[in-house]
Amino acid sequence: MKLVKVYVTLKESVLDAQGEAIKSAIQTMGYNQISDVHMGKYFELKFENDYANLEKDVDLICDDLLANPNVETYRYEILEGE
Repeated sequence: MKLVKVYVTLKESVLDAQGEAIKSAIQTMGYNQISDVHMGKYFELKFENDYANLEKDVDLICDDLLANPNVETYRYEILEGE
């Protein structure tokens, strides 16, 4: 089994309002050393070991469903699952 971990985040040019709100809350708690917070999404996809078009299909799934290519970017890693 292949385990694909997908990380989706906003592009750097897009204002991360949730990240800013979280940063403000953290600083209110007294952790003033925090200079930036970014919010994102995380997905785990499991595929059979003999999946022929794994990387191509993961890219298509991310582009078509998991990430909004206008405002988000993604990266993923492929691991051997159990």
